[in-house]
Amino acid sequence: MKILFATPECAPYVKTGGLGDVSAALPAMLANLGHDVHLLLPAYRGMKVSGEIGDGVELPAYGPWPAAQLVPVKAPNGVTLLLLACPALYQRAGGPYVDESGNDYADNALRFGLLARVAAQLGTVQSPLPGWTADVVHANDWPCALAPLYLAQARALPLQQPTAASVLTIHNLAFRGLFPMDAADLLGIPYHWRGIDGVEFWGQLSMLKAGLQFADAITTVSPSYAREIQTEAHGVGLDGMLRARADRLHGILNGIDTGIWNPATDPLLPHRYGRDSMQGKSLNKKALQVRSGLPTEGRAPLFAVVSRLTQQKGVDLVLGALPRLLAAGSQLVVLGQGEPALQEALTRAAQEYPRQIAVTLGFDEGLAHLIEAGADAFLMPSRFEPCGLNQLYSQAYGTPPIVAPVGGLRDSVTDATADPAHGTGFVMASPDAAGLDEALQRALRAWREPPQWRKLQVNGMARHFGWEDSAKAYLAVYEQAISAAL
Repeated sequence: MKILFATPECAPYVKTGGLGDVSAALPAMLANLGHDVHLLLPAYRGMKVSGEIGDGVELPAYGPWPAAQLVPVKAPNGVTLLLLACPALYQRAGGPYVDESGNDYADNALRFGLLARVAAQLGTVQSPLPGWTADVVHANDWPCALAPLYLAQARALPLQQPTAASVLTIHNLAFRGLFPMDAADLLGIPYHWRGIDGVEFWGQLSMLKAGLQFADAITTVSPSYAREIQTEAHGVGLDGMLRARADRLHGILNGIDTGIWNPATDPLLPHRYGRDSMQGKSLNKKALQVRSGLPTEGRAPLFAVVSRLTQQKGVDLVLGALPRLLAAGSQLVVLGQGEPALQEALTRAAQEYPRQIAVTLGFDEGLAHLIEAGADAFLMPSRFEPCGLNQLYSQAYGTPPIVAPVGGLRDSVTDATADPAHGTGFVMASPDAAGLDEALQRALRAWREPPQWRKLQVNGMARHFGWEDSAKAYLAVYEQAISAAL
């Protein structure tokens, strides 16, 4: 199968969250399973790309779309990167979506409209890549979500005749890609698709809604989240449409790249270990304490957070739980960035309790790996979580996670109290302060019983969270999308 995977970010080239990790691992696994995978990604400023580079393909200016170039790179993992080079749109000092001040780029509609348009073109007989046309265009999140609309539009034009089916993956429904409705002129969206049955969302244009309306198949990143987004509580205004398209909606749990996230082989760890020999984990705990400026106290339970520092991630709940953690003699290490008020509150707490709390604002890949390996337990009290990856990393690294009962957290963590024989962590009874407090009490009691804690660690490390099963599930969805597009 010829698969085009269109994404606004892909690790290690550019990453702001879990989408970057998924975009690196899923296409590689699909290629490993024998499929011809091309990954379309904007050529952002400062990207370092390795692999065999082919001749670029010119994309002439057309209407509002500036001239661009497709640069193929055959990466070592078997995937062909198609870098969408357009310096006027992508060569900027900020991030993929925001400028250096953290504000959305004013021309994001054009920047990501172009990405979606090129993705759709690669699924038609007029594909700009000589000798290659996709069977499936797999678009990811709102920045690529116009691709299904453009493919549907092309089906009405006899000279273009798309050969590709369209699949849209929702990584987080809360990011809907909202723009003023007059952006529809810029993006070339037909008038008859600008209403409530098309791209319109409360008077604005929603790129994500466009994709949901026109995709041949829709996926999201866990079975529970697929159910949750069909409810008013979690559907952010799109639940009715998702219920109407429930027959096209599939929940597939994300995996992790076990070539990168494996404590037995992780090159970013000072001490490697496995479930049969855990000495390295205790040594990593000391290394994490030293790096974080905390006392190297083995008898202090060390909790960790690696996250965007937002209320969605329950960081305010972690702040509320600090009195219990501190009274129990625990330590807390936090890595992340996000809402200024939460950053300031965490920083103040670290200044007040420097022997128990350490906070690093920003992101550091090496420190993230050391935290997963060195912490005793991992906190993820998210109010909603489409999938989550850190709870998967934590189980693989023998660091039992404490999670809210939502989305992919519910799907991937087995509660130690409900199932002592197979438990891998602690699932909160409710995604609130009371739920976190009760789960912390259970976790602290278990930590004080080394045989019980060791059982939790071994159970988690024995789980298989690799991408192969999930990739096969995506292939089944691709086949269904192709049948639906005929």
